[in-house]
Amino acid sequence: MTEPIPTAPTSSTFSPEEKGPAPLRRTGAVARMLRMPVATLRVWERRYALTQGQLSPSGQRLYSEADVRRLALIRQLTELGHAIGSLAGLDMEQLQQVAATHAELHAGRPTPPEAVQGRWRLAVIGSTLAQRLDKPGLLQRLGRPLQLLGPFENIEQAAMALKREEVDALLLHEPQLHAGWLGALESSAPALSGLPMAVLYGFASEAVCETLAAVGISLLRAPQPDVVILQWLRGLVALSSPAREEMAAGTVLPPRRWSDNQLIAFANQSTTVACECPRHVAELLMQLSQFERYSAQCANRNVADAQLHQYLQQLTSESRQRFEMALTRIAEHEGLIAEGATSAELG
Repeated sequence: MTEPIPTAPTSSTFSPEEKGPAPLRRTGAVARMLRMPVATLRVWERRYALTQGQLSPSGQRLYSEADVRRLALIRQLTELGHAIGSLAGLDMEQLQQVAATHAELHAGRPTPPEAVQGRWRLAVIGSTLAQRLDKPGLLQRLGRPLQLLGPFENIEQAAMALKREEVDALLLHEPQLHAGWLGALESSAPALSGLPMAVLYGFASEAVCETLAAVGISLLRAPQPDVVILQWLRGLVALSSPAREEMAAGTVLPPRRWSDNQLIAFANQSTTVACECPRHVAELLMQLSQFERYSAQCANRNVADAQLHQYLQQLTSESRQRFEMALTRIAEHEGLIAEGATSAELG
């Protein structure tokens, strides 16, 4: 359900009670009024010059009431999924037109059948998580329709309710992760335990975290902003679309030689080398592969951004291939693969 777009604050919202000329406000005060980080507001100004504010004698930026009203509307539109770069050059009248058009397009419009078929079905355990995800702006930034299943109070309830449902991923909130948590999950909900999942947790020992990470569970230490959860979802959606693994120019990157599970298995093996270089190389390969995917998923404001991310993805791919060569040499040294093998698999 789409929420109506908020209207920009009126001048009375920011007017002082006393009469006289409207005061000019500093960056920190404006950021508090708009409920946004000061750093974000400063980045907006530095990159997009959103206002023509005056400067105080000490060099600090000062904002008028008109500046604050314009920033408030821009802030609201970005929360609804509009890119800041597309809004920066618009005046107040044009921004209000964007807001009106947004409301018209989403008011009472039924979801197209093709959008329903392409929904990403996410099972959620934890009511607060569901509330955080059920935001129009957040869902629009995902780039794919999201269907929330739940929220459920616990994994057992989710398993019972989702017996006949198709589920793509699982997001859980757990205040505490204990040593038997994974075993309990696998025994009470075997159908769900094999899904891609992330756990927003409060406390857990290092040993428990290592166990969960080793089986591919994403660990998000609470508290985390919504954008971190969004980033996790974006990664899953991108991995489900093979076309996103290709470069924007049409060049397909060389595939990985080993999966994360194979690398984890290698990192955990005892080696004849006295140092821990084999494990470090395997971990570096996993990090490079993750950044390679991340570079392909980054949002682009313009052509220059796209070219930068394409360059980073290509550079990371080349580095990954070099470290794959290094791991091949280590595996040969350890006798895990035959020397000179062209297609190796780490057990």
